Amino acid sequence: MYHLSQNLGQRVAGTTGEIEARNYIVQSFERLGYQPEVQPFTYQRGNVVYDSANVAVVKEGKFKKELIIGAHYDAVRGVQGVDDNATGIGVILEVAERIKDLNTPYTIRFIAFGAEEVGLKGSSAYAKKMKNKDINNTVAMINLDSLAVGDFKYVYGSSGKDGWLREFALDIAEELSIDLQTNPGLNPEYPKGTTGDWSDHAPFNAIGIPYAYFEATNWEIGDLDGYTQTVKHGAIWHNPGKDNLAFIERDFPGRTKEHLRSFSHILTELTLTLKQNTRAQYMSQLK
Repeated sequence: MYHLSQNLGQRVAGTTGEIEARNYIVQSFERLGYQPEVQPFTYQRGNVVYDSANVAVVKEGKFKKELIIGAHYDAVRGVQGVDDNATGIGVILEVAERIKDLNTPYTIRFIAFGAEEVGLKGSSAYAKKMKNKDINNTVAMINLDSLAVGDFKYVYGSSGKDGWLREFALDIAEELSIDLQTNPGLNPEYPKGTTGDWSDHAPFNAIGIPYAYFEATNWEIGDLDGYTQTVKHGAIWHNPGKDNLAFIERDFPGRTKEHLRSFSHILTELTLTLKQNTRAQYMSQLK
């Protein structure tokens, strides 16, 4: 998180800054012993075509079925993008390191998505290329976005019985004595346990892959839509004066470290304990 937000320049989609961030992620995976695959794609805004790419690595599990864990590495112009979303990449690299030599029931596919801030371009490009056999082989997708600054730690999931992974994550957090919540459903536009289609889980949800989405925010203030992250300072993401390390550490001392540690613990335990019968077990408890 620190290197992406402090040692590199801005990570705006389609710029050299995004390329530098991508190269760092590739090198980080390589240092951990993974074999990263850079997956280029293009997208168009107006009359201009831009280049970007996703970075994917695979940690083989006991079963061929895959659990996708993703986070975007670009940021909006003018911000360090500490919270949004150097935190998500930081947790991905942390978990990838923790489980690299451990046995996981499912195969884990870590993906760093490019160009999220300009319309979910990286995750959309990946999901669009998935064939039916790939979709059927994917147990679920986990999205990590803006994990540091929000007042509370959340996990959301698909609606109905496809929300089973959210419930599993909540139970893991309880076992670890970590305060993880879900959207309480105060806003009827976003039913309890779900969220909006504004991050990289959305393209996977659209093709029928169940998702879980980890985030730190506050669903009980502002417009009750999860956008207003904190009581103290409102929204942090996309704000040049707020989404920087100096401001975050000064006004929320210790919060980033605690949040990232908690999300890393939950996600590590999830990858190690998610088994073939987990889905059926939790689906039976949901309407």
